[in-house]
Amino acid sequence: MATKVVMAQLSPTMEEGRLVEWKISEGDVVQQGDVVAEIETDKANMDVEALGSGVLRKIVVQEGETVPVGALIGVIAGEDEDIETLLREAEAEAGAAGDEGEAVADEKADNEGTAAEEEPGEEVSREPARAGASAGEASADAAADDGGGRRDGGRLRASPVARRMAEEEGLDLSRIEGSGPGGRIVKADVEGALESGAAVSGGRAAAGSTRLADETIQLSQMRKAIARRLTQSLGPVPHFFLTTEIDMGRALELRAELNEQIGGGEAGAPKVGVNDLLLKAAAEALVRHPEINASWGEGEIRRHGRVDLGIAVALDDGLITPVLRDADRKGLVRIASEATELIDRARRRKLDPDEYQGATFSISNLGMFPIEEFTAIINPPEAAILAVGRTAEKPVVVDGEVVVRRRMRVTMSCDHRVIDGATGARFLETFKGMLENPLAMLA
Repeated sequence: MATKVVMAQLSPTMEEGRLVEWKISEGDVVQQGDVVAEIETDKANMDVEALGSGVLRKIVVQEGETVPVGALIGVIAGEDEDIETLLREAEAEAGAAGDEGEAVADEKADNEGTAAEEEPGEEVSREPARAGASAGEASADAAADDGGGRRDGGRLRASPVARRMAEEEGLDLSRIEGSGPGGRIVKADVEGALESGAAVSGGRAAAGSTRLADETIQLSQMRKAIARRLTQSLGPVPHFFLTTEIDMGRALELRAELNEQIGGGEAGAPKVGVNDLLLKAAAEALVRHPEINASWGEGEIRRHGRVDLGIAVALDDGLITPVLRDADRKGLVRIASEATELIDRARRRKLDPDEYQGATFSISNLGMFPIEEFTAIINPPEAAILAVGRTAEKPVVVDGEVVVRRRMRVTMSCDHRVIDGATGARFLETFKGMLENPLAMLA
């Protein structure tokens, strides 16, 4: 029996995915559980496994293409099994979804006086992080390459893939003749225009020019997720900010002594970094102030029984926050070891979903850059996030005398629905005290 390989929902916030790589080719034999493709989700690159055995008879979605969750990306079946009916059904489902999506775009364009167009989409069942699905569940990406034409009034119509390609290559779609039904511009039309050199817009700089050129960057799945999350946070969540400055001298001395004792960074031994001190201090402070280790819900505030710290990690195309679980129950050396491993896999986009979801408090550290201080946006439903600037030598007054100290500024963003000003200030006071008297963290 044929098995559909679909764009599975590999994270709770995933709405679409980009097919990064097929691990096998059409005609290859597949066993149930084999990895058949790599998918870029909104948080990480993940493997897709086959739910059935047979032969990869058809690759529907090519590498680099983006399709909605539930869309058909391939078909596994017996060598002689008829899959044409399955492909036609999936094409029809995708075509219907495309028409619906364009109808929405048409209405939006009429209302706003623009030529905006939305990508086709449909309600799909949410499946676990595996790549097969039962019949009737998947939609194909046929809508990406056909179905449509130009509507009355002459408004340009093109498939989402064609539009993306044209934007990436600097092509003027109005100068391309569509070969799809009703004159709709499809992927093949854009490829033909590229080969002929036609329809190039004036957005790019001439060859050899050092001037900047207009450029459209296609959003990655991660960047799309960040955009959605930010609009869910800074607008609806009433932020307020608390800043304090910390003397890091004793903490840095303790870090150096610990690394000397454990051989930090040598022969595979973990090296305690400044970020590890911050994680440890935050974990200890959260235990003492459980009202900060909380989240907002509908009609309730939830205080968490575990201290799970999110560590903001910058990637080339966005940000991901791996979670250090039960941080309050771990010593500095173990925190350093686990945090280093999490950050490394985050940068290689190899985290599992449960490793970057469910933090109770997050830390964003830009101390490696010349940033004195900044404010971070809360990641809902968390109630707070701590933004950390660089540690620098500064003249300060101590006992009536001006001396040079290594100081660091931190700013906590708070959800005012959960945390009041005095509550947040008491937490920062404890956090500051932990770092200025670091032996308290080891007690």
